[in-house]
Amino acid sequence: MEIQVKQLEHRYMKGSPFEKVALSDVSFTIPSGSFTAIIGHTGSGKSTLAQHFNGLLRPSKGTVRLGELEITGDQKPPSLKEIRRKVGLVFQYPEHQLFEETVEKDICFGPMNYGVSEARAKKRAKELLHLVGLPDTYLQASPFSLSGGQMRRVAIAGVLAMEPDVLVLDEPTAGLDPEGQRLIMDMFYRLHQEKELTTVLVTHNMSDAAKFADQIIVMSQGNVAMTGDRQTVFARADELVALGLDVPETLQLLLQVKERFGLHDVPPLFSLEELADFLAKELQQKEGQPCSKI
Repeated sequence: MEIQVKQLEHRYMKGSPFEKVALSDVSFTIPSGSFTAIIGHTGSGKSTLAQHFNGLLRPSKGTVRLGELEITGDQKPPSLKEIRRKVGLVFQYPEHQLFEETVEKDICFGPMNYGVSEARAKKRAKELLHLVGLPDTYLQASPFSLSGGQMRRVAIAGVLAMEPDVLVLDEPTAGLDPEGQRLIMDMFYRLHQEKELTTVLVTHNMSDAAKFADQIIVMSQGNVAMTGDRQTVFARADELVALGLDVPETLQLLLQVKERFGLHDVPPLFSLEELADFLAKELQQKEGQPCSKI
């Protein structure tokens, strides 16, 4: 499902002395089936933007178009329930959304609320539990007896149970250790590919944006500061730093290597594997003999 945002503005507490402009004249397109990262420092408007994608927030001005469905500020969306079925939103700490007495009931709640039969919802719950990397022996367990990472996977399964066309991830690795972050992001990317989902990652983690995203949207002070693929955006490292953002650690290391050894025409690299392959080839050329990968 394609997402089109046109001249979007959002004001909190509009008309009060505390009115604040959170988004101003924001326009972009997220292609259907793409993986888009929205990055920005705290207060840049990225989370406010994400909440417009499933109608949790409505525009003060402008429009958000989700396929054939449109959200505007001057009228109630004709099918808000359908929008929220098609657009699954995973908040920070999604495990806080768990409330049922068993894992199975929690995953089944959304589909059954939309008219899916109990038998079909239970079958879907079992399949999704495997999909998020948990055994079906957990179905009858209390979600509150699980570890934090396992609870998060159950909450994500509950979002996926609605069979959304779009998955919006708002800082989904918050609070996890590095290994937990890696496992969760790898899982999301696998789901993105297997389910052919339009995926939107809202994050301040530059490495995740660089590793997974086809398109990157940079937010600053409620505006779009830049857009493009990862090569285009991270080539503007000085501008990112001026906006209070970092470049991925692999790029930082590559820049240091480039300066130290006087390398030229170095391509932007976004994973340790890519960096290791590049450095191995450079060493091989300089030494004139085969070199094992670093």
